[in-house]
Amino acid sequence: MKGIKHPRNDVTLNASGNASIHDVIEQVDSGRRLFVKGSASASALAAAGGLTLSGLSATVQAAPVPAGLGFPGIGFQSVPASLAPVADRVTVPAGYTAELFVAWGDPIVAGGTAFASDASNSAAEQARQYGAHTDGMSFFPFVGSDGKPAADRGLLCANNEYTHEEILHPDGQANFSIAKARKSQAAHGVSVLEARKRNGKWTVVRNSPYGRRITANTLMRVSGPAAGHALLKSQAYQISEQGSFAAGRTNDGYTAYGTVNNCANGMTPWGTYLTCEENWNGNFGATAGLPSSGEIAKLFNRYGVSASGNGYRWHEVDPRFDVSVNPNETHLFGWVVEIDPFDPKSVPVKRTALGRFKHESAQYVVDDEGYLGVYMGDDERNEYIYKFVSAAKYDPANRAANRDLLDQGTLYVAQFGADLRGRWIPLLPSTLGVDGVALRDNPNFAGANDAEVLAKILIKARMAGDAVGATMMDRPEWTGARPRIGGFKKIEIYCTLTNNNRRGSSATPSSNKADGSTTAGSARPAVDAANPRADNIYGHIIRWREDGDSVRATQFGWDLFVQAGDTRTSKTAKPTNDYKGNIVDSPNGDADYGAPDGLWFDPFGRLWVQTDQMGDAKGDWINIGANSMVCVDPNTGTTRRFLTSPPNSEVTGITMSPDGRTLFVGIQHPGEGAPANQPEQISRWPASQWGLASDGVTPLPFGRPRSGVVVITKDDGGLIGS
Repeated sequence: MKGIKHPRNDVTLNASGNASIHDVIEQVDSGRRLFVKGSASASALAAAGGLTLSGLSATVQAAPVPAGLGFPGIGFQSVPASLAPVADRVTVPAGYTAELFVAWGDPIVAGGTAFASDASNSAAEQARQYGAHTDGMSFFPFVGSDGKPAADRGLLCANNEYTHEEILHPDGQANFSIAKARKSQAAHGVSVLEARKRNGKWTVVRNSPYGRRITANTLMRVSGPAAGHALLKSQAYQISEQGSFAAGRTNDGYTAYGTVNNCANGMTPWGTYLTCEENWNGNFGATAGLPSSGEIAKLFNRYGVSASGNGYRWHEVDPRFDVSVNPNETHLFGWVVEIDPFDPKSVPVKRTALGRFKHESAQYVVDDEGYLGVYMGDDERNEYIYKFVSAAKYDPANRAANRDLLDQGTLYVAQFGADLRGRWIPLLPSTLGVDGVALRDNPNFAGANDAEVLAKILIKARMAGDAVGATMMDRPEWTGARPRIGGFKKIEIYCTLTNNNRRGSSATPSSNKADGSTTAGSARPAVDAANPRADNIYGHIIRWREDGDSVRATQFGWDLFVQAGDTRTSKTAKPTNDYKGNIVDSPNGDADYGAPDGLWFDPFGRLWVQTDQMGDAKGDWINIGANSMVCVDPNTGTTRRFLTSPPNSEVTGITMSPDGRTLFVGIQHPGEGAPANQPEQISRWPASQWGLASDGVTPLPFGRPRSGVVVITKDDGGLIGS
């Protein structure tokens, strides 16, 4: 997520002359370049001019993209970039149709109220409506009469990441009150709704017993090794519409309330939803300043908790979010939360074994031995990539046996070497830091026993990554596992690295300090093999293969799948960055994109990438245009642009019906940046594109832009992407 609530990158200061990844690769034994061998042949590359954009482009066709190993091909032509002035609509290829499925404010819970275009809906009404700023999502099909997953009925679980306060309330944040805070809190979290396809059209079942909103005030359970720790014992409050009233005690460390800044997502093989808490720090603030020393001060500094927050102002009227009086509340956020969509009375669970940071996504893999791995990114400049490996095996025949599989296991952090090899470093009490001291003896994690040490390691996962020398990455966001189908058997994981214009920006580079004292996002690291471009404004995608095709492997091979960029850029090149990237498309530049964020493999092996930049097609984006979604061949990197979005919006969140004939895609914060007195200054989407809601009856009102989900189908009823 970027948007107005995401921490901004700062202006680049200086260039760096460090070696590029191409120089590094040339020094590596060709036999260890695992991924090049899976693309075009070495002879073809040589004939076409080697490992260059123009060379690779010469080896592929414009369209369709042919099928390959574990990949069915791409059958559509790229849609044009949406250049300024950006069209206020979602555009898809010829032969496809996009329709609105659900938008912010639509009722999804029985008894829900219709959206008020003047934003006058109350907090109680919002709590029964689809939340704001849709993000990651998953589709959970019902079982059909034939015993197979139904292609026409399911539950859609979707994250509602954050709020644009200027359009959430009729007068923005003027006269801020507990009523406004409660509405904002009700617009955060997760929406669970029932989706049905009737007479060829997808609609929301508005009175479904499965409809549910999980908000910033929903009761949660805390589980895993950190549960019950003193740092998780926040002040207890009685939460009501009128306010949060001190109960005169602390919580037990096993109880939490709410989930916020829910960005990307995941699911489990036993059919539960994983929602990831990202920029939760911005929902907090302080009425009386922050501590200047001690354990809490150090945690606040490393995780970016500030007195002002990111502009929500909840702390002014809700003491639960005021760190001056309730500092431990922050430690109850930054987790992966597990939700059972088919049990609307179930209590969501915060799984502490997966670590605490700014979680972006949680992609699982079950290996041939039955062990479960979950791959995750920490979305901030200079943060790390993690994986969790279960201690027990997944049992596909016993759903109940898997329900606590995410509570016992090992959390690892990644280190990428210049030789295209990497290692997973276990974050355990016995692990040695870069200073040769075991984490159990590091003051940051000191405890009465190893159980307490492990709890602190998980609560302070960023600081544990600092201590062991993890590789600082350029904003690691969504992770995706390539399907092991069609002859492809490797465990191959992809991760978007959205951008980092602090990379290579200082003549005297700085890194995250091993003692955990670095302010969040403040380091100015040099370029390295895994992050090879200074002023990396366009981002890249990295991938790796686990040794032995085991999630328990502690070593892996890796490469850079693609460096995004603008083929037509007029920016002055740097020694390590020409800003053009190496996207494979035809004609050259036809599918350029930047700031890759969302990333997802469909069950058939196509890779989908969604972008998150300003969305106004200005400045660095004048040639790339608005945000988009592209489809990519993982074997060759060949790319086609599938979708473009309305002005100032982000494309984020993607899932598919089991038959592959319906694609659900999220459009977040259209028209962001408009003032409260002119909410439609930049965008009127979705009313600018459609006249009726998905029920075919309810008129779509103008008044303010709304985030939402579109359903995309192929006009001939075929598979998406074919």
